[in-house]
Order: sequence, then C-alpha cells, then structure tokens
Amino acid sequence: MVDEMVYIENIENLIDDFPPDSILSRMVYQDKSIKTILFGFQPGQELSEHTASVPAVLHFIQGQAELTLGEESTTAQEGTWVHLPPDLPHSILAKTKVLMLLTLTL
Repeated sequence: MVDEMVYIENIENLIDDFPPDSILSRMVYQDKSIKTILFGFQPGQELSEHTASVPAVLHFIQGQAELTLGEESTTAQEGTWVHLPPDLPHSILAKTKVLMLLTLTL
C-alpha cells in the first residue's frame, strides 16, 4: 500500500473558530501507522488525566497550558514538543487559547 502525500499550508487554519467554553478537535490525518488530531482549547478548558496505549507526540502551536506528565507539572507554550511513552498519565489545562497537535503512532 502506498500512502498519499498530504500538504497543509497552515495547520492553524483547520480550526478557524473556537467555540466558547469548549475543546474542539479536527482529524488531520490517519493511516495504518499514525493518527494526527488538531485540538483547540478555550482558556480554562481541560483534558483530565488519562493515558494512551500507544506512543504519542504533543506539539503546542499556539497559547499556554499547564501540562502534567506523570508526577511532573510544567508549562507548555508555543513551540513546546513532548514525546509520551505508552501508558504515561497526562493532563492539559489551557491557560490561554491553545492549539495543540497530537500525533499517535499506531
């Protein structure tokens, strides 16, 4: 099977409006080996602690968030990039409007 080339000039344009008091997600790409989702968070919105059964990468494109990785808390901001091993508990709390790209390796 040959994968198709995908080109997105500006990934931020996939979410043009952030509904108030919510988290919005847009599927960017999926094939047999990866799944990529763009998340838009309004300030104060949170993904509560959870785990993923596969490795994941978080790339913060815009904004600032409190990021908890296992027992550690840190601030994620524009440009922050994190690789998560499978089963690592993590949570995200948006401090400002946040755009985050999640890539799961399947």
